[in-house]
Amino acid sequence: MAAEQQTSSDYISHHLTNWTYGYLPGEGWTVAHSAEEASQMGFKAIHLDSMLWSFGLGILFCAVFWMVAKKVTSGVPGKTQAFVELIVEFVDNNVRDSYSGKSKLVAPLALTIFVWIFLMNLMDLVPIDFIPVLAQKIGEAMGYDPHHVFMKIVPSTDPNVTLGMSFSVFALIIFYSIKEKGFGGFLGELTLHPFSAKNPIAKIILIPINFILEFVTLIAKPISLGLRLFGNMYAGELIFILIALMPFWIQWALSVPWAIFHILVITLQAFVFMMLTIVYLSLASSTEH
Repeated sequence: MAAEQQTSSDYISHHLTNWTYGYLPGEGWTVAHSAEEASQMGFKAIHLDSMLWSFGLGILFCAVFWMVAKKVTSGVPGKTQAFVELIVEFVDNNVRDSYSGKSKLVAPLALTIFVWIFLMNLMDLVPIDFIPVLAQKIGEAMGYDPHHVFMKIVPSTDPNVTLGMSFSVFALIIFYSIKEKGFGGFLGELTLHPFSAKNPIAKIILIPINFILEFVTLIAKPISLGLRLFGNMYAGELIFILIALMPFWIQWALSVPWAIFHILVITLQAFVFMMLTIVYLSLASSTEH
């Protein structure tokens, strides 16, 4: 195990470091060989492992649902079809109950969010050393120092991934707000609420106050949406890493109950992200004000 060749702090640091490619001052475009080099790359970097696993799981999701849709039958469904239909019906019912507008995009978006995030979260149940150590061995066979080979397999523990998804939802919130209310209505929503007055002078005075309050509320939606998912999944992964540092017999005594409990966590986080997306888009589509 990698932990036997490293100190505890090195082991934790290695498992929490992404496989990063970016621009390193003095060396140009290269793969980071340490967490320090990755931090020096700043915004001129991309986490290759996050992209690999998130896109791979997204393709897996699309492939499975496409194959089921291609072979769908009106008779007695097979186990896979029944499972997919159960998920689709579950998501569709939540959209019908929570979304007040009319859009053909929201239900497929909610389904994609729920299944994709669930699959990304599910990677947290893979034994903590299995794939990272396998990547180290492959890297060592190719002539690389195994301590410089990184592989995080849970994309939802990367804030770049979770915030990327949440800001995509944010863009849809802005789009639906302008589409349903018009640009003037959208600006009015930001400047004429929550405080209003009949006096024109008082209304003008309240505009900057309303804008500050509404803008903070608006921008807090994607930030809280992304950080909530990241924080919960990162904490879960860190607990698995800490358990892996314990003696073997204690690992089994703690990791199995935590993994069983974590099944609830990964499902709940996917559900929460989906439901908040539906609610935010419903509020954006509302024209009551």
